[in-house]
Formats: sequence, C-alpha cells, structure tokens
Amino acid sequence: MDHAPPNAPSRRLLLVVVLAVVALLVPIGAGELASAASAPVAHRDQGHGPAVKPTIVLVHGDWADASGWSGVISRLQRRGYTVVAPPNQLRGPATDAPYLAAFLATIPGPIVLVGHSYGGFVITNAATGNQNVEALVYVDAFVPDDGETLGGLAAAGGGCLDPATAFNAVAEPGGVVDLYLRVEANPPYPGFADCFANGVPRNQAAVLAAVQRPAAVAQLGEPSGPPAWASIPAWALVGTADRVIPPDQQEAMATRAGATISTVRAGHLSLVSRPDAVTRVIEAAADATSSS
Repeated sequence: MDHAPPNAPSRRLLLVVVLAVVALLVPIGAGELASAASAPVAHRDQGHGPAVKPTIVLVHGDWADASGWSGVISRLQRRGYTVVAPPNQLRGPATDAPYLAAFLATIPGPIVLVGHSYGGFVITNAATGNQNVEALVYVDAFVPDDGETLGGLAAAGGGCLDPATAFNAVAEPGGVVDLYLRVEANPPYPGFADCFANGVPRNQAAVLAAVQRPAAVAQLGEPSGPPAWASIPAWALVGTADRVIPPDQQEAMATRAGATISTVRAGHLSLVSRPDAVTRVIEAAADATSSS
C-alpha cells in the first residue's frame, strides 16, 4: 500500500493558498490594464495642472466626404490629438443628428465637435445633452436655431447655389431624391469650381466634383431642434470669400450663438484650401475648454 509523504498535507495547503492568491490578483490586474488601455491621453496645461486632451470629431457637409478634412487631420495628429471624422449620411437632421449622437456616445472623455457647412446643422443637434462635448466649432457653416430649416437659411442668405440651375436630381426607389452639384457652369450658376470650391486649385476642385456625395432633398425642410450652442461654448471660422454661405450671414448666425469668431481669406472650402487656419481655431477651442 502506498503512503503519502509526511509533508503532503502542508504541500496541499500551500497549493490552495497560492491558487487563492492568484485568483484574487488576476482580476485586479486585468481591470487595471483595461482601465489604462481606455484612458484618454493627458497633457499638462501651463498653470492649470493636469488636463485631458479632447478627441476632435470632424463632420463634413454636403457634396463632400471626410477626406476633405485630411489636411486638418494630419496637422491635429502631429499635435498629439486623437481625431475621428465619421461619415455624415447627408439625409437630413432627423437622420444624421441621431446617428452622430450615437457615435459620440462611444467616445470616452471630452470632445471638440467640428462641423462644416451643413455639418453645422448636424453638430448643433447631435451635441445637445452630451456632457462630453465641451466645444463646438463651425467652419464655413450653418449655425441654426430651434425651428430653422436648411432651405430657409439658404434662401435667406442668397448664396451661389441657385435651386433652379445648380443641381442634378436623382430619384431613388422609395421616393428619396438626391441632389448632386452640377460641375459645369450654367448661368446664373457659376459651376462647381467657382461656386462651391472657389479658392481651391482647379485640378483639385475637379477631383472633389468627381467624388461628391449627394444631399437628400429632405434636408431642406427638416427643422433644427434645440441648439447645443445654447449651453456649449462655440467658435466660428468665416471664409471671407465664401459664395455658398455669405460671410455676413455666417457672422450673424455665429454672433447669435455667442461664438468666438475668426475670419480667413478663403472660399467655402477653407478646410481644404486653408487647413492651417482651421486647425488653429480648433486648437483654440480645445485649449480654452481644457483649461477652464
């Protein structure tokens, strides 16, 4: 008959103790690693102690896609920011704002939310109620108030997009109608390059025209909701040569929103033609909110 060594009970007791300690330590270590992996990057502001560097969310407008932000993105990334540029579906505020709001809810920590053109409608509605959004930045953008529509603001501004001549309409099954900007000049519409992309090199404007994404007609009549700028600090960059949203209209909307206003000598696509100026305004918003 085999017999266990005299010290077998003590060895078994030691093994039980070791396993118990491991069981206690492993969840703690895993939790700490998970927290570290998801923690936002921090930086130190002069005179203000530790601060959290916000995520910059860039929202494009009609007849464009997120690639229009490429120059701004690369500059912000070199300065250490996390930057995301989700697709704007361009269906209308009732669809696009809830989609962006759901996207924003996945981002931990503070957010600086930036919109171009019609993207201003989307950020104005998507940021409402999100306490992580610390600043709104409008770049050559609409800054709507409660109840205003894109069609109403566009008509009041008198920009170069003449509804009678500027668009090619494409009807989809189900009744959706998409609008594309005509590339060629069609008086009184001056054409894509001279209206929408003035100030952008001709060869680059031709590429932008070729890859444009359509805007749904439904955008024009859907009213904006309670504006996020009523409770969130706002900044605005106004292109002084903008022919789509006239500069005086941009300034009036931005003033109403209490925005800090800057100007740049550029057309409607300053994010493409003047990315340095756009980046500076975004950084100013980020610095002001992170040090407050």
